[in-house]
Amino acid sequence: MSVMGGYVRDWWAYFKGSPYGAGTLLTVILAAAAGLFAGSYTYSMANPTPRSIPTALVGGTGQPQGVAFLDGMEKALDASLRVHPYPDIASARDAVDEQEVFAILDVAPGGHAVRLDVSGASGATVAQLLAESAPPVGAATGVAVTVADIKPLQKGDPRGLAIFYISLAAVIIGFVGAIQLNVNAKELRPLERVGFTLAYSLLGAFSIAAIVDWGLGALSLPFAESWAILALTMFTSAMVCTMFTTLFGRWAMLPTWGLLVIIGNPSSGGAVSWPLLPSLLGTVGRWLPPGASVNAQHTAVYFRGHQHAFPFLVLAVWVLVSCAVFWIWRDRHPGGGTTEEAPSSGAM
Repeated sequence: MSVMGGYVRDWWAYFKGSPYGAGTLLTVILAAAAGLFAGSYTYSMANPTPRSIPTALVGGTGQPQGVAFLDGMEKALDASLRVHPYPDIASARDAVDEQEVFAILDVAPGGHAVRLDVSGASGATVAQLLAESAPPVGAATGVAVTVADIKPLQKGDPRGLAIFYISLAAVIIGFVGAIQLNVNAKELRPLERVGFTLAYSLLGAFSIAAIVDWGLGALSLPFAESWAILALTMFTSAMVCTMFTTLFGRWAMLPTWGLLVIIGNPSSGGAVSWPLLPSLLGTVGRWLPPGASVNAQHTAVYFRGHQHAFPFLVLAVWVLVSCAVFWIWRDRHPGGGTTEEAPSSGAM
């Protein structure tokens, strides 16, 4: 038995130190990552289900038909309309612009008629569900229903996915660029690495915005603002990867991919509006770089003049934390400890 045990120990030591050990570990990790990647996107996006939809209410619902219509909508959606009363249409529309509500229910006196104003720009999937559910509910409850989209999507982006795609591009190219700097430019000093990261973030963001707006005409962007958001997104993604490289070395791709791609992108609200996401993802997503980027870009494109500070603060915090970790432990980063000065001209 001792001979067999020694043989096994020797074989295991050889296997761990050989390329076969690393290859086997990578095989297992990649298989798990593939399943997690498919599972996270399927769980979040394949069958979006409404849970709680913030809705502005103008007019009374004390009438039996008004109450019946609201109850019927909740049953049809299998969700709750989180109703917020507003004194008039103007204040309700302002709430839509501030992205506090996704739709407006204007109940006529007597409750015999309802106007449902949806906002495709607030969330195409939510607007579609509301618009499809309201007429049958109205017919069943004896309420005349009029549906209108007061904030439609741009013609070049009828499904509202372009913002998700450009944000996704910024996130992925951001950390791929950081990985390429680690592989092909290890000799860069810390400040030089940050400088090159900022440079490709600015140029890459300009390229994304120019192609999508000027080249394809898919979105009419507020160019300077959208460019800045994309550049900040790309830089944030790159520095998050750089931080993880500092902490975990060659395994940095695992936490980077997990945070930004497996969790961050599906929960960003870009492909599926947050009221239709699983509640935990809808909450967590706003605090991650992809979600913050989508939120800022979405407001810039469709709700100009109503930009919020929160998504920029989220991105700024991720940048500051990532840069701080990289700088404090820069000696652990590939090439991070390279601080030698170039030899002087008189050196031998």
